[in-house]
Amino acid sequence: MAETPWLGDTCSLVDAFRSGERHPVEELDATLAAIEASELNAFVSLDEERARAAAANADVSLPFGGVPIGIKALSPVEGWPDTQCSLAFDEDDRFDYTGLHIQRILDAGAVPVGQTNASEFGGLNVSINKRYGVTHNPWEIGKTAGGSSGGSASAVAGGLVTIATGGDGGGSIRIPAAFNGNLGLKATAGRIPRGPFTDIHPMTVVSGCQARSVRDTARWFDVASGFDMRDPYSLPKVEGWERDLGTWALAGKKAVIAPNLGVAVLRPEVEDRIRSAGELLAKEAGLELIEVPVTMPGLGFDWALANLCQLLRGLGDRWPARKDDLTLEIAFGLTIAEQQFDLAMMARSNRPGPMPTSGWRPCSTKSTSLSLPPTPTSPLMLTCTSISRSAAARSDPRTTVC
Repeated sequence: MAETPWLGDTCSLVDAFRSGERHPVEELDATLAAIEASELNAFVSLDEERARAAAANADVSLPFGGVPIGIKALSPVEGWPDTQCSLAFDEDDRFDYTGLHIQRILDAGAVPVGQTNASEFGGLNVSINKRYGVTHNPWEIGKTAGGSSGGSASAVAGGLVTIATGGDGGGSIRIPAAFNGNLGLKATAGRIPRGPFTDIHPMTVVSGCQARSVRDTARWFDVASGFDMRDPYSLPKVEGWERDLGTWALAGKKAVIAPNLGVAVLRPEVEDRIRSAGELLAKEAGLELIEVPVTMPGLGFDWALANLCQLLRGLGDRWPARKDDLTLEIAFGLTIAEQQFDLAMMARSNRPGPMPTSGWRPCSTKSTSLSLPPTPTSPLMLTCTSISRSAAARSDPRTTVC
């Protein structure tokens, strides 16, 4: 038996399975032992029987053949607990279906180990809840792993699994990825379908993963992306994410560092670190830094309250009857939403296309790269750590500005 789970990326683990260097059953044994010994509280429930059956029958020729994965506890897997990481739901509440995103990954050979912790209903950017407690950062116990996909991020960075699922409406993939040193991509809405049942609002929620490498994320999108008729907003399949990975020369291109996007409130030391990192990146890549005003609309409050409509529907008669079972922030948000949310706010939160992107126009006409903070402070600021918009990238549908 291996002493530890695989410490490389997922693609190299699949290669090790195919070469005979390691066996899926051996890897699962190491994974389960590591989870049992872990202080991270990254996993909140395990399905050892199902995982062992999947590992024993793994087809390692598949993209994720034999790979143990963590699945965010908010994501539906048939038969698994449907608590939404909340005391408002009972432990014997179970999902009666598997989400399309998860099913595509399982069909590609992944071994479902169990559920990873998250914030209650995915509503906070730290992974803490009254039902399962706090998920720790593997770099330092007692520090936050971020959220809401903090359990997945901690499990990947902490050496428990090589890859795990995530979801992102206002930073829930990107924030924990940044906190734990993983790769976390919020891709274009619709790239990975939300079926078989699709809530139309909020339109910012997408699925993805916590990964250790770019190629792992590319393989994930090769498997999970593609149109499904049950999600009217899903996009056509784009082939070759992993196959077409490469590099572009950036030397001589213009770039902008925009730590706050003109709307976020940053601590001075945070802005200093963003600028220092951006300047170092620009120097290493040969970019020319220029100053361009960048602003984004400050609709975070409207957006956040609008999202609570779905939560209120999901709680049903549990609200306000089980208010005291909820995380303080969730209960507070529902109370404020009931008092202040109205049709005008709903209209603002659903304002169509050009308005949220108008802040990019001055930048896009003068620069080819924009260096941004790794995580937002407002849910509407859907930013990546950095965006490179070379001519080749602009014509490539896999290039995502998020």
